[in-house]
Order: sequence, then C-alpha cells, then structure tokens
Amino acid sequence: MAEEVRAKLARYKTAPFDSRFPNQNQTKNCWQNYLDFHRCEKAMAAKGADATPCQWYFRVYKSLCPTSWVTTWDEYRAEGTFPGKI
Repeated sequence: MAEEVRAKLARYKTAPFDSRFPNQNQTKNCWQNYLDFHRCEKAMAAKGADATPCQWYFRVYKSLCPTSWVTTWDEYRAEGTFPGKI
C-alpha cells in the first residue's frame, strides 16, 4: 500500500475531483482535507506507523486552501481553540 501511495504522490499535480464536493465552491473540500490530514497524522503517530499516506491530504489541502486560512487554523490549533475535531 505504501508503494501505491508513493506512486500517486509522484503523479500528483492538483486536487482530483471529489464526488463529495461536486460544486464549484471548494471551501468544504479544503476544510475536510485539512482535518483529514491532521487526523491521519494523529492516528499514525498513535500507532507508531509511517505517516506517508497522510501526505495525500496535505497536498490536497495545500492546493485548495488559501494560505491565510491554513495559517489561521494552525494558530488556532497551537492555542487550543481550533473548532474542528482532530
């Protein structure tokens, strides 16, 4: 599985179509991938496993989300006031 993830990451250009978010507005897609990345990292750290599969979510949210949003969310997480469930 790790090889498959690495192969997908190597071919990655931009966020692929996600049928959960069919509309032009990709705000929810950005938010969900940000949460999924941090949930994945937390779960992998708890298992002591390699977090390479989490890089998919990272690349998707980095391509969809404005930098100012990500910076703000990172600050909220550091302060412990982040509104999402991670």
